[in-house]
Amino acid sequence: MPRLVVIPVTTAVIALIWLWSSGGFDSVAAWAAGEQRDFQNQIARSLRALRRGDSGALALLMTLCFAYGFFHAVGPGHGKVLIGGYGLGRQVPWLRLSVISLISSLGQALTAIGLVYAGVLIFSFSRGQLIGAAEDYMAPVSYAAIGAIGMWLSVRALRKFAKLHHTKHDDHTHHDHGTCSECGHKHGPSISDVQQATSLRDALILIAGIAVRPCTGALFVLVITWQMGIAMAGIAGAFAMALGTAIVTISVGIAAVTMRSGMLASFSSSRFATHFVPLIELAAGLLVFTIAAGLLLRAL
Repeated sequence: MPRLVVIPVTTAVIALIWLWSSGGFDSVAAWAAGEQRDFQNQIARSLRALRRGDSGALALLMTLCFAYGFFHAVGPGHGKVLIGGYGLGRQVPWLRLSVISLISSLGQALTAIGLVYAGVLIFSFSRGQLIGAAEDYMAPVSYAAIGAIGMWLSVRALRKFAKLHHTKHDDHTHHDHGTCSECGHKHGPSISDVQQATSLRDALILIAGIAVRPCTGALFVLVITWQMGIAMAGIAGAFAMALGTAIVTISVGIAAVTMRSGMLASFSSSRFATHFVPLIELAAGLLVFTIAAGLLLRAL
């Protein structure tokens, strides 16, 4: 295994140990919970105004829900980590990654709507039980899925390192683009090969990993509006939150794609260029896995 691989692996392990032992995950989660409570109180007041029929109450509710989704996504969360890590680790057009980010966020709203109305209509769950189901069961599943994607990115990068290492020791003489002058075949990937665009399967995995966990703010709004008899306002609010979240994840995705392109452009003329691509993917995969593993350990 190349010595370059040791650096991101060691960094990821140290970061996970430090965050877990120092209570870093707990501190971040406590801060996020406090901010969410403040927004939920404002949303509750706007819902009471909407039920009274106050003018402008619906517009205020949508604005607050959008802002809640935005600031919730700015804080600690797995969605933007996955989108950013994937955009950094794999070559994917920024528009495609933006669409994936948008669909993932809207998927969280759909999951919340499905959970709430299945819970209250079929199982007669209370708000506390619905939020408990989301946090106790769906959140760990989501963290595990995100961690698996990070591990998958890392394993794929290690395979590329192994292939490059094999190519380095190949006795054949190669022309440009890695084509063998003796047999006419490629024995290893060129820099363009290791930057191939991702497939529909990758996109579906990303969307499912994010969408499986509903936003607790959306659950709060959906349950309250159902109890108040203004269910459609709650559904609209859930989608407004999703759009607020999407703004952040799309921005993170575009920044990651831009950063990746810039780094590759800087190393494109270097003899280490083909090693640099899987190194980025390995570092991104380990980052996603480290954060997801920490959140999963905290949730269990």
